[in-house]
Amino acid sequence: MDKKIIILIMIIAAIAPSICFARDIPFTQDDRDRLIRVEEGLKAVNQRIDGLQNLIYVLIAAIFAQTVGIVGFVIWDRRTALAPALKKHKELEEREERIEKAFKELAKRDKKAHDALKIAGLL
Repeated sequence: MDKKIIILIMIIAAIAPSICFARDIPFTQDDRDRLIRVEEGLKAVNQRIDGLQNLIYVLIAAIFAQTVGIVGFVIWDRRTALAPALKKHKELEEREERIEKAFKELAKRDKKAHDALKIAGLL
């Protein structure tokens, strides 16, 4: 019997602290107010994040617009810079055609000129 009592006392000693300390903690008005303050703080943080997000979008758009502007300027500048060279090239081609025509006319009259143009591959 002594063993049964000792086992019973040990079981009660093991269970008793959990029964003694277990209690229902009510949700108080302070807890509710604290949660409301936390929610308001989170809303403020979200608004700041949204503001930063919008700022980042504006900065990305500005960088993109600047890049497009620079590319447009480079293309315009290159075209403007090449225009005189293209004009000069066209003039030289026309002059070359006139000189070649003149040599061909000369080759019709002069045998030596004809042979020289034939060797050069112009006839």
